[in-house]
Amino acid sequence: MDAVRIEHLCKRFDTNTAVDNLTLSVAQGELFGLVGSDGAGKTTTMRMLVGIMDPSAGSASVMGRDTVREAEELKDDIGYMSQRFGLYQDLTVLENIHFYADIFGIPKQGREDKVERLLAFSNLTPFKRRQAGNLSGGMKQKLGLACALIHTPRVLFLDEPTNGVDPVSRRDFWRILYQLLKEGVTIFVTTAYLDEADRCNRVGLIHKGRLLACDTPDRLRRLMRGTILEIRSDNARLTARLLRDRFPDTSVGLFGDRVHLVSADPDRMTDLVNPLLQTAGIALQGIRPIEPSLEDVFVSVLQEEESGAGHDQG
Repeated sequence: MDAVRIEHLCKRFDTNTAVDNLTLSVAQGELFGLVGSDGAGKTTTMRMLVGIMDPSAGSASVMGRDTVREAEELKDDIGYMSQRFGLYQDLTVLENIHFYADIFGIPKQGREDKVERLLAFSNLTPFKRRQAGNLSGGMKQKLGLACALIHTPRVLFLDEPTNGVDPVSRRDFWRILYQLLKEGVTIFVTTAYLDEADRCNRVGLIHKGRLLACDTPDRLRRLMRGTILEIRSDNARLTARLLRDRFPDTSVGLFGDRVHLVSADPDRMTDLVNPLLQTAGIALQGIRPIEPSLEDVFVSVLQEEESGAGHDQG
């Protein structure tokens, strides 16, 4: 039995389709990432999976329980951490965890040991007397996770858990998730960070409510058509603009101080780029083929999708 099964799931708000015919499954013990930009439909999908929002069409089940017909029973099997997890700012770390333990009906007997394990697990033991309102963003996320785990869920749903969190706290948070995986917990996480997708067993790329691709990070990279040329110059932004104007049918992306250009003929493209930049007075510092990142793949798949949609409309 799959931990999560989604079949032709749709959610419409008046004329807006937030989730469009989504079908996928997540195996037990898997770390699955649903990746997309803001407004892609990630949060709406998760809200339907945890039973707090009904779909307009299609169906979903978690651990064999239908998310609509068995929404109440579902709560025993899942932990859910929303983007704005409901921590009580004036309660301490310890009081927040006990509050959620009461909500889930965790017996008083044996509870203290479980709470102490969660505190140690999330590295919050030194801060257990501190009010939640006085915690850093990273510690608040760890506390939210501890509260979501108090009833030992079989499937953990995390909606953009590291959004706005500093890089060190992000890394610590993912370490905790890997520990949970070793204990057999299935994790379904949404994120807008493409680098985090590499940490997942499998990844679904979603855009405008539609699933563009779903596979392991390594296999998704094979969807990349052409070779990526990484171009370094003394003006990356202007370089990207010039390349987009000169090669309108070519994928060009700006990645910090570097430009990624996708080409079916990298040798010929290299010969064309150098004089183009020289004419514009831009110093070329280096150009080389590189392995695609998942962000490159996402941009490529998205452009292919939009190009196909444009042809369909035409």
